Amino acid sequence: MTGARRGTREGMSTTTGRRGEPVTTVLTWQVRPGRERRFEEWTHGITRCAREFPGNEGVSWLAPEDGHRYHAVLRWSDPHRLAAWLESEERAHWHRQIEDVATEVSSERQSTTGMETWFSLPGTTVQAPPRWKMVLTTFLGAYPLTLLIQWLVTPHTTGWPLPLRAAVFPLVLLPLLTYLVMPRLSRLFRLWLYPRGGR
Repeated sequence: MTGARRGTREGMSTTTGRRGEPVTTVLTWQVRPGRERRFEEWTHGITRCAREFPGNEGVSWLAPEDGHRYHAVLRWSDPHRLAAWLESEERAHWHRQIEDVATEVSSERQSTTGMETWFSLPGTTVQAPPRWKMVLTTFLGAYPLTLLIQWLVTPHTTGWPLPLRAAVFPLVLLPLLTYLVMPRLSRLFRLWLYPRGGR
């Protein structure tokens, strides 16, 4: 979602990742006063385009800060797919449509390990929920899974070496939370997590 090809290095920050590892890009846009509606309409179109691009694993928009700054968080399966998007004609086409509306500015590097990735609403411009709400929602998702793992899995690993037993819990819990439970909970509690809603 960068602008001219020169801007793909100036207005973007990405988490570093080796080949095959997921990577997150955070882009910040400064929108000209009075052009917010046009910019938000544009975000829906480029979000659909990015999500259809090979390797994309999600796009989220956060509400503007003071000064009309919007933040886009894009997740990719690996750095090479990300690079392909940044150099793609599809991205360039969408950016040309917004040259007189907004300017991309630099942003700080973000981590892919935060809970915010469980509470993203692709294609929206809503603020991330307060951390205490994210913690409580994560507890509601993790506690039942912890009970099931302790009941169904742990008894069968009692004879295993400690490092191997310790690895079983996160290997089972984290994928279930990330891909199955948390996306559903974030939508189920959407009105509570995001009381002001979003487009």
